[in-house]
Amino acid sequence: MPPDSPPDLPVILSQRTLAARVHRLAAEITRDVATLDPVFIGVLKGSLIFMSDLIRRLDFPLTIDFLAVSSYHGDTSTGVVHILKDLDHPITGRLVVLVVLVDSG
Repeated sequence: MPPDSPPDLPVILSQRTLAARVHRLAAEITRDVATLDPVFIGVLKGSLIFMSDLIRRLDFPLTIDFLAVSSYHGDTSTGVVHILKDLDHPITGRLVVLVVLVDSG
């Protein structure tokens, strides 16, 4: 293992448990927003894989877009959020489903 590789982390949720939760979440989203022309916005880069897994389980028309933000300068948070990549699609009048995975490090 290269010296800068992260240490092995404990498994918190098994793949099976995570897949079941994503399936349930997709069912709830389908029930609540399928007819509302939603736009799913993923906050890069952390949300990409999860959002992909989630939207694969949705069977209704939707728009996908991405936003990249940062509040860090080096290893320290500045407390100010900067937009690094803005949305490509207008969201005015649209139902927005924001997909964010929070880095707890």
